[in-house]
Amino acid sequence: MNANEWTPGQILDTSGFYWKTCTLHCGVKLGVFSVLGEERLGSREVARRLGADPRATAMLLDALAAMKLLVKSRDGYANTSSAQTFLRKDSPQYLGHILMHHHHLVNSWFQLDAAVRTGKSVSGSSSSTRDEEWREAFLMGMFNLAMNIAPRIAEEVDLSGRRHLLDLGGGPGTYAIQFCKKNPALRATIFDLPTTRPFAQKTVARFGVEDRVDFQEGDYLEGEITGRFDVAWLSQILHGEGPEGCRSILRKAVAALEPGGLILVHEFILDNTRDRPLFPALFSLNMLLQTAEGQAYSDGEIREMLSEAGVTDIRRLPFEGPNQSGILAGVIP
Repeated sequence: MNANEWTPGQILDTSGFYWKTCTLHCGVKLGVFSVLGEERLGSREVARRLGADPRATAMLLDALAAMKLLVKSRDGYANTSSAQTFLRKDSPQYLGHILMHHHHLVNSWFQLDAAVRTGKSVSGSSSSTRDEEWREAFLMGMFNLAMNIAPRIAEEVDLSGRRHLLDLGGGPGTYAIQFCKKNPALRATIFDLPTTRPFAQKTVARFGVEDRVDFQEGDYLEGEITGRFDVAWLSQILHGEGPEGCRSILRKAVAALEPGGLILVHEFILDNTRDRPLFPALFSLNMLLQTAEGQAYSDGEIREMLSEAGVTDIRRLPFEGPNQSGILAGVIP
C-alpha cells in the first residue's frame, strides 16, 4: 500500500480522536491527577474528593487508565509517572494550563466548516469571568510551552555581547528570563498589554531576576515602543495578524533597535509550498478560527517581510521546536 494512502482504521481513529482529547481535558479540569497525587485511591474516594458522581467517576478513571495515564489495580487507581510529572498542579512541569487553553478552543474547532465557508473567525465574545479564565489559561499555557524549549533556545542562540533585549509580546516573560539567565550581562524588557503585567511580574519574581527584567505596557499594533535595544525577540506573535499587521510589528521592532541590532523571529514556519510541516498547517486553521486575519507564514514570507522592514543577513537558525517551530534571524544595518 502507498504510504500516503489512509486505511479505514486510520480514518476512523482520526475522526474519533477527540474522545481521547475530551477525556484528558476532563481529567485535568476536574483535578483527577492532583487529587490522586502520590496516593492509590478507590473510585468512590476519588469521587468524594472531587464532589462528583461515583458511577461516572469510575468510568472516567477506567478510561484514563485505558489511555495509560492512570494505573488500575485491585486497590484502586494511581497516577503514572507521566501523569505525576505533567498533570499534577503542584509539579513544576505541569502542562494543565496549556491543556485548558486547548479545551477553550474546542468549541471553535467544531465550527471549522462555518469559518471556511465565510472566511471569518468563529471565536465569540465571552463574559468577564470567562475572559479571566481564558487569559490565565492562555498566558500560563504559553509559559508551559515556553518552559519546555526556552532553556534550549537560550543555549543555542548566541547573545554574547548583547546588552538589552526587547521581548515583544513576551507575555509571562519566559524567554526574557531564560536569555538573561544564560547571559549575565544582559537585561531585558517585556513589552505587552497591561493585563499581562501581573503574570509577568509573578514569573520574573519566581526566577529571581527582577533587577534585570522589567515590563513596558503597550500594544504593539497601536502603540509605540520606547527605549533602545540591541536585540529583539518576537516569539509566536506574527501568526495572530495579517500581513500588514506583521509588517507594522516588524517595522516597530526594527525602529527600536540600534545599528547592528539582532532581530529573532520564532514561529511555526511553513515550507514555501505551504502544505507542510503538518503542525504549522493545522495551526494556520486555528488562527482562521480565532483571529480576523491571522495565519501561519512560510519561510519565504517571513524573510520578505523582514527584508521590507530593513533587515539584512536573514538566515534560518538550526533550531527546530517540538511543534515544528523555527527561528529566523537578521541584522539591522
